[in-house]
Amino acid sequence: MTSASDPIAHVVVLMFENRSFDHFLGAVPGVDGVDLAHLRSNREAAQNGAASYTQQAGVTRIDLDPMHELSNVAQQLQADGPCGGFVIDFVHSYPTSSPAERQEVMNYWPLNSLPALHALATNFTVCDRWFSSVPASTWTNRFFVHSGTSLGRVLMPSGVFDANWHLYNQTTLYDRLNDAGRSWKIYFGDVPQSLVMVHQLEPKNAIRYRAMSEFFADCQGPADAFPSFAFIEPTYFGAAQNDQHPATDVHAGDALLASVYNAIRANAGLWQSTVLVCLHDEHGGFFDHVMPGAATPPDAHTDEYTFDQYGLRVPAILISPWVPASASHTTYDHTSILKYLIDKWSLGSLGARAAAAASFANVIGSSMRTDTPASVPVSAPAAAAAVAAATPPTALNAFQQSLVSFTQMLDVKTEEPAEQKVARMTAQMQGPAAQAQAAVERVKNFLAQQKRISLTGQP
Repeated sequence: MTSASDPIAHVVVLMFENRSFDHFLGAVPGVDGVDLAHLRSNREAAQNGAASYTQQAGVTRIDLDPMHELSNVAQQLQADGPCGGFVIDFVHSYPTSSPAERQEVMNYWPLNSLPALHALATNFTVCDRWFSSVPASTWTNRFFVHSGTSLGRVLMPSGVFDANWHLYNQTTLYDRLNDAGRSWKIYFGDVPQSLVMVHQLEPKNAIRYRAMSEFFADCQGPADAFPSFAFIEPTYFGAAQNDQHPATDVHAGDALLASVYNAIRANAGLWQSTVLVCLHDEHGGFFDHVMPGAATPPDAHTDEYTFDQYGLRVPAILISPWVPASASHTTYDHTSILKYLIDKWSLGSLGARAAAAASFANVIGSSMRTDTPASVPVSAPAAAAAVAAATPPTALNAFQQSLVSFTQMLDVKTEEPAEQKVARMTAQMQGPAAQAQAAVERVKNFLAQQKRISLTGQP
C-alpha cells in the first residue's frame, strides 16, 4: 500500500562488489568526483616514486585484484598523505605489476562508458557522500547493510579450507521485517553471502531465498504481490559472474543493473511504488579522493577493529520516479538503508550505527515524475573478456574463497548421504572451477532441505 505522504511500498537493494565512487561515478556532472582541470595522483613509493594520475579507464577487466583488507585500506588512506597510498599499496601487494596495471587503480570510467549505471546516475539521485560502513573488505560491509554490525569482525575466511568461522548470530533486518509482518526476499545468482548470518539459515528465512529468475517473474506480477523489501546478490562465480569484482568484465554487472531496472520499470504499478538502491559494498582498493570521516561504533564488539571510521565512498544511486535527477551531498553509509526502513515501517533497533545514520527519506518527494527513461541499454561484455570468462579460472579471489569455505559449513547442516559429501569434497581438490561448483551445489541442497522442512517439518 502507498499513500500520498509515503509513495514507496517496495524497497529494492542491488549491491555489487568492490568499486569506488571516483572510479565508477566520478565523471557524472554535479558530483564531487574527478576534476579534469586538477588531476589527482598517487606515487608508487612514499619517496621518489613515479606518479600515477587519474585518467580514463583503459580496460573493461583487470587481472590483478587491488587489496582492500583493513591493513590495506589504512595504507591507501595514509601512506603518502590523505588518500595518497593507493598505488603504494598496490605495488606492495603486486611488486612485479606493470605500470599499466598500477595505473588502473587510479582510473575512472568516463561518462556513458557504463551505459546503464551512467544513464541512471544522470536521470536519478546520485549520492556522492555514501561511504562503505567499514574501511575493510566484503563480509563486514555486507553485514552492516543486513544488520548494522559485524559483531567486531572485519576479516573474511582466508582460504577455501580455512573456515575462520565466527557465530554471526546478530539480529538482522530480516528478523525485524518478520516481526513487523513485512514481506521480503533475497534474490541471488549462485552463492548468497547473506546466508553467513545464522538467523538466515532457519527454515522460515531460508525459504525466502530465490533465484534471479524469480525476481524477473515477480516483476511481471501484481505490484501488491511483490515483496516489501528485496535484496539482490549478483552471481559471484564462473562465466556468468556479474558482481563487478575484478577480474570480471564490468559490463556484465552493468547489464545486470539494466535488466533489474528495466524489469521494474516495465511494470507501471511496481515502478510507481518502488525505490531501487544501487550501490557497491566497498571500494575494492580503487582510488577515491575523499577521506572518510568518523563514524558511530555500532556496539561494544571491537575484537578486530574499533568501527569508528567509515570506509571509502562507493557508487550509490537512488532510483525511483519519486526522486529528482540531482546529486545528494548528505553523508550516508550502508546503515542508512536500515535507518530508512526502521523509520518507515517502525522496525526495532539495529544498533547504534543505524540509529545515528542519515535516512534518505528526504530525497523522496511528493510528486511523481513522468520523464524517467522507459529503459536503459543492456551492455555486453567485450569479446576478449567473454573469452577470458569462458576459460576456467586459475585461482579464486579472496571473496570467492570465503564463500566456498562457508558452504562447507552448510554441508554439516544438510541431511545428505555421507558418500555424496565426500565425493564433493574430493572433487573440490581439482581446482577453482570444481570448488565453485561444489559451493553452488551445497547452497542448492541446503535451501531445498530448508524448504522441505518448512513445508513438512522433515528434511
